[in-house]
Amino acid sequence: MEFQYIFKGIVVGLMASIPLGPIGVLIIQKTLQKGRLAGFISGSGAAVADTLFASIAVLGLGFVINFIQAQEFYFRLIGSIFLILVGLRIFLANTVKQFKKSQSPGKRGMFGDFLAIFFLTLSNPIAVLFFGAMFAGASVFGDTHSAMTGLYLLLGVLLGGALWWYALSTIVDLFRKKFRLKQMFWINKISGLIIAILGFLVFLSCFEPIKSFLNS
Repeated sequence: MEFQYIFKGIVVGLMASIPLGPIGVLIIQKTLQKGRLAGFISGSGAAVADTLFASIAVLGLGFVINFIQAQEFYFRLIGSIFLILVGLRIFLANTVKQFKKSQSPGKRGMFGDFLAIFFLTLSNPIAVLFFGAMFAGASVFGDTHSAMTGLYLLLGVLLGGALWWYALSTIVDLFRKKFRLKQMFWINKISGLIIAILGFLVFLSCFEPIKSFLNS
């Protein structure tokens, strides 16, 4: 019975992680720059943040969800600006210096990557609604809903996210050794530009409701 809920959580965790948004692009860039372990640890930050969102959905904290919905504009605005800044930083980064640092990535640097991805993922708290919809649509609890089933489900979400980021960082790392500095230069430029553009699109989407109201 426990495995049933863990398995359902793994499926939900995978569905939340697989879409390749700005977080995925960032983790690919981290893997190419520092290696598989750094990419996986960075991805773990996203998995932990997603599990936090899932726990809110599982516990049914209505006041938290209402607060998130009410403050959606500010969350999305801050997150979009952060994405733009991260993208520009990657775009403007010195590839040679990055390569030298990647030869000896310390634990502190990896922990910093974990925290950066964790907080960047938290800047999109609307994911709580995604998990709520997924849990309801998949009828994950059936007729029973206890604290233990909720914990098994959350464990599955964490495992599902971690599994995806491990698989992605492992696949990307297989091609890492084939890249040279010149190629890494262009990878940094392209990935940084993509992240900045995605952040700018999120920034513009913040003002869509205002634009629709003015045009109505």
